[in-house]
Amino acid sequence: MSGAEELLRSKGLRVTRPRLAVLDVLDGGGHLEVDEITRRVRERLDSVSTQAVYDVLGALSRAGLSRRIEPAGSPARYEARVGDNHHHVVCRGCGEIADIDCAVGSAPCLEPSVSHGFEVDEAEVTFWGLCPGCRARRSADVRPPDVRPADVRPADV
Repeated sequence: MSGAEELLRSKGLRVTRPRLAVLDVLDGGGHLEVDEITRRVRERLDSVSTQAVYDVLGALSRAGLSRRIEPAGSPARYEARVGDNHHHVVCRGCGEIADIDCAVGSAPCLEPSVSHGFEVDEAEVTFWGLCPGCRARRSADVRPPDVRPADVRPADV
Protein backbone atom coordinates (compact mmCIF):
# COMPACT_ATOMS: atom_id res chain seq x y z
CA MET A 1 0.00 0.00 0.00
CA SER A 2 1.34 3.43 -0.94
CA GLY A 3 1.78 6.38 1.40
CA ALA A 4 -1.02 8.24 -0.38
CA GLU A 5 -3.38 5.29 0.12
CA GLU A 6 -2.53 5.17 3.83
CA LEU A 7 -3.01 8.93 4.09
CA LEU A 8 -6.48 8.78 2.52
CA ARG A 9 -7.52 5.88 4.74
CA SER A 10 -6.19 7.63 7.86
CA LYS A 11 -8.59 10.49 7.13
CA GLY A 12 -11.52 8.14 6.54
CA LEU A 13 -11.54 8.63 2.76
CA ARG A 14 -11.97 5.90 0.20
CA VAL A 15 -8.95 5.27 -2.00
CA THR A 16 -9.82 6.09 -5.62
CA ARG A 17 -7.69 6.64 -8.69
CA PRO A 18 -8.80 10.31 -9.02
CA ARG A 19 -7.95 11.01 -5.36
CA LEU A 20 -4.55 9.39 -5.72
CA ALA A 21 -3.87 11.33 -8.92
CA VAL A 22 -4.90 14.67 -7.40
CA LEU A 23 -2.75 14.02 -4.33
CA ASP A 24 0.17 13.21 -6.61
CA VAL A 25 -0.31 16.46 -8.56
CA LEU A 26 -0.55 18.53 -5.37
CA ASP A 27 2.52 16.82 -3.91
CA GLY A 28 4.44 18.23 -6.88
CA GLY A 29 4.17 21.63 -5.21
CA GLY A 30 2.83 24.97 -6.20
CA HIS A 31 -0.45 26.82 -5.90
CA LEU A 32 -2.48 25.31 -8.71
CA GLU A 33 -5.77 26.32 -10.30
CA VAL A 34 -8.37 23.61 -10.89
CA ASP A 35 -7.80 23.72 -14.67
CA GLU A 36 -4.09 22.98 -14.21
CA ILE A 37 -4.79 20.21 -11.70
CA THR A 38 -7.34 18.68 -14.09
CA ARG A 39 -4.88 18.83 -16.99
CA ARG A 40 -2.19 17.07 -14.95
CA VAL A 41 -4.62 14.46 -13.59
CA ARG A 42 -5.75 13.66 -17.15
CA GLU A 43 -2.10 12.94 -18.04
CA ARG A 44 -2.20 10.20 -15.37
CA LEU A 45 -5.70 8.81 -15.91
CA ASP A 46 -7.60 7.88 -19.05
CA SER A 47 -10.35 10.37 -18.32
CA VAL A 48 -11.64 12.43 -15.45
CA SER A 49 -14.20 15.21 -15.43
CA THR A 50 -13.51 18.67 -14.11
CA GLN A 51 -16.39 18.15 -11.67
CA ALA A 52 -14.71 15.01 -10.34
CA VAL A 53 -11.54 17.02 -9.69
CA TYR A 54 -13.58 19.69 -7.86
CA ASP A 55 -15.21 16.94 -5.78
CA VAL A 56 -11.83 15.39 -4.93
CA LEU A 57 -10.35 18.79 -4.01
CA GLY A 58 -13.33 19.50 -1.76
CA ALA A 59 -12.95 16.16 0.02
CA LEU A 60 -9.18 16.61 0.40
CA SER A 61 -9.61 20.15 1.77
CA ARG A 62 -12.29 19.09 4.28
CA ALA A 63 -10.02 16.22 5.42
CA GLY A 64 -7.08 18.60 5.87
CA LEU A 65 -5.03 17.07 3.04
CA SER A 66 -5.07 20.14 0.80
CA ARG A 67 -5.59 23.85 1.26
CA ARG A 68 -7.72 26.15 -0.87
CA ILE A 69 -6.57 29.75 -1.18
CA GLU A 70 -8.34 32.56 -3.01
CA PRO A 71 -6.19 35.64 -3.59
CA ALA A 72 -8.32 38.65 -4.53
CA GLY A 73 -9.00 38.77 -8.26
CA SER A 74 -7.74 35.23 -8.81
CA PRO A 75 -9.49 31.87 -9.15
CA ALA A 76 -9.20 29.45 -6.25
CA ARG A 77 -5.89 27.64 -6.02
CA TYR A 78 -4.93 24.51 -4.14
CA GLU A 79 -1.76 23.35 -2.43
CA ALA A 80 -0.60 20.36 -0.43
CA ARG A 81 1.10 22.37 2.33
CA VAL A 82 -1.37 22.23 5.22
CA GLY A 83 -1.50 22.54 8.99
CA ASP A 84 1.30 25.02 9.54
CA ASN A 85 -0.53 28.37 9.32
CA HIS A 86 1.73 29.72 6.57
CA HIS A 87 0.83 32.75 4.49
CA HIS A 88 1.32 33.83 0.87
CA VAL A 89 2.86 36.59 -1.21
CA VAL A 90 1.23 37.31 -4.56
CA CYS A 91 2.76 39.19 -7.50
CA ARG A 92 0.50 41.97 -8.79
CA GLY A 93 2.10 41.63 -12.23
CA CYS A 94 1.98 37.94 -13.14
CA GLY A 95 0.01 36.36 -10.29
CA GLU A 96 2.89 34.16 -9.06
CA ILE A 97 2.32 32.95 -5.49
CA ALA A 98 4.96 31.96 -2.94
CA ASP A 99 4.70 30.70 0.63
CA ILE A 100 5.64 32.88 3.59
CA ASP A 101 6.18 31.19 6.95
CA CYS A 102 4.26 32.58 9.93
CA ALA A 103 6.04 34.09 12.90
CA VAL A 104 8.34 31.64 14.67
CA GLY A 105 7.39 30.73 18.24
CA SER A 106 3.96 31.83 19.37
CA ALA A 107 1.70 32.66 16.46
CA PRO A 108 0.57 36.24 17.18
CA CYS A 109 -1.56 36.19 14.04
CA LEU A 110 -3.79 33.58 15.75
CA GLU A 111 -4.67 35.87 18.66
CA PRO A 112 -7.14 38.44 17.32
CA SER A 113 -8.02 41.38 19.56
CA VAL A 114 -11.70 40.36 19.31
CA SER A 115 -12.83 36.84 18.34
CA HIS A 116 -16.61 37.42 18.48
CA GLY A 117 -16.98 34.00 20.09
CA PHE A 118 -15.17 32.14 17.30
CA GLU A 119 -12.57 29.50 18.09
CA VAL A 120 -9.78 30.71 15.78
CA ASP A 121 -7.64 27.91 14.34
CA GLU A 122 -6.09 29.60 11.33
CA ALA A 123 -5.17 33.06 10.10
CA GLU A 124 -4.73 33.92 6.45
CA VAL A 125 -2.48 36.80 5.49
CA THR A 126 -1.76 37.73 1.90
CA PHE A 127 1.17 39.95 1.05
CA TRP A 128 1.09 41.73 -2.34
CA GLY A 129 3.96 43.06 -4.44
CA LEU A 130 6.01 42.41 -7.56
CA CYS A 131 8.09 39.29 -8.09
CA PRO A 132 11.73 39.67 -9.24
CA GLY A 133 10.81 38.94 -12.87
CA CYS A 134 8.06 41.57 -13.00
CA ARG A 135 10.30 44.11 -11.25
CA ALA A 136 13.00 43.51 -13.86
CA ARG A 137 10.49 43.89 -16.71
CA ARG A 138 9.17 47.09 -15.16
CA SER A 139 12.71 48.47 -14.84
CA ALA A 140 13.44 47.62 -18.48
CA ASP A 141 10.27 49.45 -19.56
CA VAL A 142 11.20 52.62 -17.67
CA ARG A 143 13.66 54.63 -19.73
CA PRO A 144 15.31 57.82 -18.51
CA PRO A 145 14.03 61.05 -20.08
CA ASP A 146 15.86 62.37 -23.13
CA VAL A 147 19.02 64.12 -22.03
CA ARG A 148 20.24 66.96 -24.18
CA PRO A 149 23.81 68.22 -24.12
CA ALA A 150 24.26 71.31 -21.96
CA ASP A 151 25.20 73.47 -24.96
CA VAL A 152 21.93 72.76 -26.81
CA ARG A 153 19.16 75.14 -25.80
CA PRO A 154 15.50 74.37 -26.52
CA ALA A 155 15.46 77.18 -29.12
CA ASP A 156 18.28 75.46 -31.04
CA VAL A 157 16.34 72.23 -31.43
